[in-house]
Amino acid sequence: MTNLVSELREAIGTKSVLTSLEDRIAYSYDSTFEQDLPDVAVLPESTEEVAAVVRIAAEQGIPIIPRGMASGLAAASVPFGGGIVLSLTRMNRILEIDDANRTALVEAGIVTADLETAVRERGLFYPPDPSSNKQSTIGGNIACNAGGPRCLKYGVTGDYVMGLKVVLPDGQVLETGGKAIKNVVGYDLNALFVGSEGTLGVITEALLRLTSPPAFVRTARADFDALEDASRTVNAILDAGIVPATLEMMDETAISCIEEAMELGLPLDIEALLIIETDGSDDDAVAREIETAARICREYGARQVMVAATEAERGQLWRARRSVSPSLARKAPNKLGEDITVPRSAIPEAVRRIKAISAEYGLPVVVFGHAGDGNLHPNILFDKRVEAEWETVEQMVGEIFRVALDLGGTLSGEHGVGTLKKPYLEEAIGSVSLNTMHLIKGALDPQGIMNPGKVLD
Repeated sequence: MTNLVSELREAIGTKSVLTSLEDRIAYSYDSTFEQDLPDVAVLPESTEEVAAVVRIAAEQGIPIIPRGMASGLAAASVPFGGGIVLSLTRMNRILEIDDANRTALVEAGIVTADLETAVRERGLFYPPDPSSNKQSTIGGNIACNAGGPRCLKYGVTGDYVMGLKVVLPDGQVLETGGKAIKNVVGYDLNALFVGSEGTLGVITEALLRLTSPPAFVRTARADFDALEDASRTVNAILDAGIVPATLEMMDETAISCIEEAMELGLPLDIEALLIIETDGSDDDAVAREIETAARICREYGARQVMVAATEAERGQLWRARRSVSPSLARKAPNKLGEDITVPRSAIPEAVRRIKAISAEYGLPVVVFGHAGDGNLHPNILFDKRVEAEWETVEQMVGEIFRVALDLGGTLSGEHGVGTLKKPYLEEAIGSVSLNTMHLIKGALDPQGIMNPGKVLD
């Protein structure tokens, strides 16, 4: 251990190598309830320094765990078994915004919202919008292929990755992709590292595609007595040829939690509400789309539909959705936030089964999410100080995952696999896919030092 620390300090400087117990505790957990101490934490400031750290780890056979802001919800950045936590938060610069080619070259540690703000000031738009955008980093978003409310219309993080700089497990630096819009030479190495959760290499830079921001936005909220009516409405809106920028749903438990915490005037006798947003470059077209969506909501049983007439009213409609997570703290001291995806038509059945699991085990489950693409977020509320409750949560999570798989869905739409979903991976993707992933991992990381135990055994 002494030799390891000495080599790291020589490579990247004493101030970038943290060994005290307090520092190691700070790098021992993410946004789940998992925790384990690293042997050391390092904070490199360049790709060259990352490569130096990785070479030292490879020479000594020491595990290395890449980490951004640790907002992940699958324990992918928890250093189980110790090793070197490699934090990329000091690598947070925008290296270039290319207006002509509509690209941004950034370091992996930049916070997503900071990038969004910077490109917006240049009249450009970076669409991916994970709910953690004020905390999460671009590197972490790419590693988990993060999504967000705008995914329905604009796609996920991986759809905007044009190139990457990656430090491989032996310390070599790989550069993929480029600014050319059409680039189909060889294997798609960008896609290989998107969603790899730090198990194949350390992403240090990303070349991202930008687009034009929508000039006009319209927002509506629809309240439904029946969850099934809300779910049917989602399909009806899409069948009408409307592709909203966002189409969010919250169940009655989420609504009651929000209303108790925020007093927004939400009705407490409904089963679901939808938040619908349309956007585009033509104000009349955007207005027609939201009015058509509102009409469809009414036709499919909405008790009330409110269309925002001003930006202030739009902000008020969004307060409910943005208040979900903080409001849940009033119901229980802890929550486990999961994400599953199912076909849109299966949303009512998925919610019914999840509610049945909640009733069976006696712990509340709040369901909300991106109904337009079938990405649901069941949040189990509990008290981790009560050992029996944590054991119950672990059982409930397994049943919720199987609900998704039984209905033709899968384990994650944006949070990744990490360790929490690993036991169900083969069931989700099949043995051939799993074996292929093992072959790729073995080829790139034969020592198994890169974020070991995550995604794959």
